[in-house]
Amino acid sequence: MALIVQKFGGSSVADAEKLRRAAEILAETYKKGNDVVAVLSAQGKTTDRLLAQAAEVAPDASPRELDALLATGEQASAALGAMAVARLGVPAVSLTGWQAGLRTVGAHGAARVLRLEGDRIARELKKKNLVIVAGFQGFDVRDDVTTLGRGGSDTTAAALAAALHADLCQIYTDVDGVFTADPRVVPSARKLREISCDEMLELASLGAKVLHNRSVELSRRFGVPLEVLSAFSRRPGTVVRGGAALEQPAVSGAALDRSAVRFVLSGLEDTPGAAWRIFSLLGREGVAADMLQASMGGGKTREVAFTVSEKDSRRCEALLRENRDALRFEQIGVRAGLSKVSLVGAGLTGNPAVAAQLFSALFEAGVAVHMVSTGETRVSVLVDEADAERALRAVHAKFFPRPE
Repeated sequence: MALIVQKFGGSSVADAEKLRRAAEILAETYKKGNDVVAVLSAQGKTTDRLLAQAAEVAPDASPRELDALLATGEQASAALGAMAVARLGVPAVSLTGWQAGLRTVGAHGAARVLRLEGDRIARELKKKNLVIVAGFQGFDVRDDVTTLGRGGSDTTAAALAAALHADLCQIYTDVDGVFTADPRVVPSARKLREISCDEMLELASLGAKVLHNRSVELSRRFGVPLEVLSAFSRRPGTVVRGGAALEQPAVSGAALDRSAVRFVLSGLEDTPGAAWRIFSLLGREGVAADMLQASMGGGKTREVAFTVSEKDSRRCEALLRENRDALRFEQIGVRAGLSKVSLVGAGLTGNPAVAAQLFSALFEAGVAVHMVSTGETRVSVLVDEADAERALRAVHAKFFPRPE
């Protein structure tokens, strides 16, 4: 007998028919003799609808009350899921995040799971109940409802799997697994049978939306096997294996992030700590910078360029302008309408042919590159948004050519 955590995303439980299909998967897993803990997201666009309602009533609503409101979407899914499972002859119980004991820390809307408190889930499993937990939520030191931010239900599932020492955590979604690129943009993309945690982390952080990076981090840290698979096709999915990336260089996939905004600070006073002042300020304020390029040294005024996500761009610009004197720069340039195309694979920096093929593909497609950044498991280029899909398809075709 195994303990299996199964998570279903919003598109997988969007209506009554899809909810019943998810219940069938849960019941089937249970009837094989397994202990089953499910995590359900809010149905379809429920979260967007709740946000719109809040904006109508109180555009300046407090984060605490927003969390209390948004958490109801997942609670409704969990209760409906338990009803659907019970109709199939399987005893089921739904639990909110706080009933399950998911203690969190951090700000409302972006809380992090701290630990699993109490033994409510264990007691329910001992009663032979199939346990359905509302995703995306927990409770803080004040016993207030908190939500976990983007990808919160993936995080809930991975956190429960780690705390309960589950044998497997399955993430059910609307695609068959992890592909070499987004199949909606690149029809020739191939499904991967397996991928390392390191590579999956890069893909998730670079725009691949199939799995959130926080869930992968938890899986890697606690050794929980992950599988990404479709709630509709019932075919085998993609296994995310733990441990470091393999030594042999290989490209596992390509990703597209459409949310990049480029900042250029010019006329920087070339003194020790110039770059540190900029990025320590952004770090303290929770603004993540990427694709860094700096031209410093030699006693001359220089410039620093970097990208941030679109959601952080206004905050970033305000911080830089407010602290212009302290940061000692003359001009700030901001450019939106850019996208990041990335290759991910094990040991890319040790394979010089990768960069050559990448830039060959972009040149042949007539795509101009504005910035480049590299890491052990990724190479990213910044291109115009208008060229983004063409660039992704060209790069994918170069590294994953169609069979003859």
